[in-house]
Amino acid sequence: MTDPFGFLRIPREPVPARPVEERLGDWREVHAGQALLPLVSRQADRCMDCGIPFCHTGCPLGNLIPEWNAYAAHADWRAAYERLHATNNFPEATGRLCPAPCEDACVLTINADPVTIKNVEQTIVDEGLRRGYMTPSLPERHSGRTVAVIGSGPAGLAAAQQLTRAGHAVTVHERADRIGGLLRYGIPEFKMEKAHLDRRIEQMRAEGTEFVTGQDVGGADGTAGAGAADAAALRCRCDAVVVAVGAGERRELPVPGRELHGIHQAMDYLTCANRVREGDWAEPPITAEGRHVVIVGGGDTGSDCMGTALRQGAISVVQLDINPEPGPERTDEEPWPVYPKTYRISHAHDEARGREGRDPRLFACATLRFDGDASGRVRALHLTAVEPVGRSPLAGTERVLPAGLVLLALGFSGPERAGGLREQLGLELDERGNFARDAGFAACGGRAPGVFVAGDAGRGQSLVVWAIAEGRAAAAAVDRYLTGSTCLPAPVAAHDRPMTALGRMRYGDF
Repeated sequence: MTDPFGFLRIPREPVPARPVEERLGDWREVHAGQALLPLVSRQADRCMDCGIPFCHTGCPLGNLIPEWNAYAAHADWRAAYERLHATNNFPEATGRLCPAPCEDACVLTINADPVTIKNVEQTIVDEGLRRGYMTPSLPERHSGRTVAVIGSGPAGLAAAQQLTRAGHAVTVHERADRIGGLLRYGIPEFKMEKAHLDRRIEQMRAEGTEFVTGQDVGGADGTAGAGAADAAALRCRCDAVVVAVGAGERRELPVPGRELHGIHQAMDYLTCANRVREGDWAEPPITAEGRHVVIVGGGDTGSDCMGTALRQGAISVVQLDINPEPGPERTDEEPWPVYPKTYRISHAHDEARGREGRDPRLFACATLRFDGDASGRVRALHLTAVEPVGRSPLAGTERVLPAGLVLLALGFSGPERAGGLREQLGLELDERGNFARDAGFAACGGRAPGVFVAGDAGRGQSLVVWAIAEGRAAAAAVDRYLTGSTCLPAPVAAHDRPMTALGRMRYGDF
């Protein structure tokens, strides 16, 4: 067990990031190359080993956090690595990318600072990799059943790995030229170096999972073409299909001037930057170099755009958030152990503040219109302050920002509507615009049984930790469908939602 008095005598000490000046000069991870073991083991010793570990509830994967904290505190890295992987297929991703709702659910948070769970998680998986613990987990038997997984984001990969280990023949179909989905092209290198993703994919290959890239199941317009595959034919060839295509329907900003050059969707911009890092291009076709950059949208994607723009040499970067600035403490509507909306600083915000001396975000504001120059390129953005509830403009608050590059990071509204996937499989949409499914992840309206929906395609835009949890749970549902029973874990149901003051919510509770 951990030190019974560790939480009393050891203060919280997160792993420090590299200096701003250093990391803005490269694309390596913000914590790259640091000696973490002594610090992390000491921080793991702060875990109270609670009788009721609410950190389990805060995490949709149900990670065994007190157990691997105890092993990390005693530097038993193999045991910690095994307990971490007992519930999580890709802790190298969650340890870097997840906002750690488990920390806000830590019992220490009631009146103190929580355990640095995210730091401990990343260190365990990285140390396990360094020591050679990442080896293939081969199935004990082969079922003779075949499963097609459409989409290679975290949900699709988690489902594929679980089903392969259960003995099924699994093929992952990805329309891009590389495996990984948003982990590959949406997440910047400074948040997660792609070597971590590549190593995990190689492990999956060694276990028996097959990957097909450059194949757009359903087709871009629903017709056969180069790289397209008919989804209905794929279903006929396989015993089951898992649809894990993500939520790629991007939200737009319908204001005057939207058609000007230099206004792009955030994901297009991030993909270009990531392709440069992959070696596809020498220079990105969309770049912030030498430009005033305005990011419309206050979420993590906007923060990723900010870090990318700073590394590309932007003159200035501003991020607009339509929501009011959060306070530093929980409100009564968001009591412990729920994940609260509080004022948070990402690594990119810290970098911009370190360079320019101020928070780069403007809260409670909305875009009115864009102005362009004689060549048709954006040069300015007009914005207004908005009232906090109805978000209606406040008179007399209009201002103008210089803008040579505008990035729209407004989120997503479900799976892409274009393409033939939905029609070919007979999928229905729910009231949120996602692919409808029952509590066991089976698709509603499908033309044939055996079609399942996992991840953001059914849940809507969410966190990487929810995607992995859904992939694991959907794999259990598929295994039960194919064999009549399953030993695979199902950490969540399809309609579960993050914990609120009333408990874990479901669709009907809204």
